[in-house]
Amino acid sequence: MTQRITIRRPDDWHVHLRDGDILHAVAGFTARQFARAIVMPNLTPPVTSIAAAEAYRGRIMDALPADSGFTPLMTCYLTDGADAAEIARGYASGAFAACKLYPAHATTNSAHGVTDIRKLTDVLETMQRIGMPLLIHGEVTDRHVDIFDREAVFIETILAPLVRDYPALKIVLEHITTAEAADFVMGAGPQIAATVTPQHMIINRNAIFDGGIRPHAYCLPVAKREQHRLAVRRAVVSGSPKFFLGTDSAPHGVGRKEAACGCAGIFNAPYALESYAQVFDEDGALDRLEGFASEHGPRFYGLPLNEGTVTLERSGTAVPDLIGEGATAVVPFHAGETLAWRVVD
Repeated sequence: MTQRITIRRPDDWHVHLRDGDILHAVAGFTARQFARAIVMPNLTPPVTSIAAAEAYRGRIMDALPADSGFTPLMTCYLTDGADAAEIARGYASGAFAACKLYPAHATTNSAHGVTDIRKLTDVLETMQRIGMPLLIHGEVTDRHVDIFDREAVFIETILAPLVRDYPALKIVLEHITTAEAADFVMGAGPQIAATVTPQHMIINRNAIFDGGIRPHAYCLPVAKREQHRLAVRRAVVSGSPKFFLGTDSAPHGVGRKEAACGCAGIFNAPYALESYAQVFDEDGALDRLEGFASEHGPRFYGLPLNEGTVTLERSGTAVPDLIGEGATAVVPFHAGETLAWRVVD
């Protein structure tokens, strides 16, 4: 049995670092494990311009030690009126690494999101031409569609036509949760990829209702039935380069989670690598963890692989019930559990 593994330093291709006090409370957990991260732009107001992206990058770096070695990769929040020329300038300058498509009202701070993808014709044509990745929160928001079906309906009604109409557009379907998503990505061309969170490989929808309402197991997209969890997990541990690490770590203070209308999001950044390692270990695929965590993402984005390494050993990690204090206290994923792996270097 393998007791110690060393992998190339990984990246997180989907993370929420928030802003203000909570940014200062959580950013260090991502920077400790990952060399780079695609940072989500759903702030209030959202990051829709080069100036906003550069300012937010500055606030992230101010929240970290000068020697952290961490590089935030900024994204542009798409709206119905998104400016294709501004997006192209931002990509050329390095201000934007990608654009993020939130269907309006799909998740946290998405009220300014896209109401009709046909309004993005100029933007999508520009992104296809310059090779800029489109990152998609893949759910419809029609109230008549069951929340557990919204990803599958999105794939059928929006994503499949989008891929047909823009065959060279690089697309990342983010935080996939269903067999339909895994199958679609696996069967599509090399320009289509997906990120996968630890929670969507570990919990199914029962976790939200285990002996009562469990708000800290609630995220969007919500966890699905067991057969979907297993399908996503099989796709990831298969070693396919179309799937790579994206934690979707989404911290909210305890008071915002444990409320009459609690916020969606799971805070998994402090023990993300340990969580992923446990999945690959349980499935007998530790030799494929490095590809998923450290190689598939940068190759899809056309970025160099990281030079450093991270070492994990099978010595156990006790996850606390709470991290932080006061308004920025957050319950982490796996709270109160002991994970089999520990990051040691």
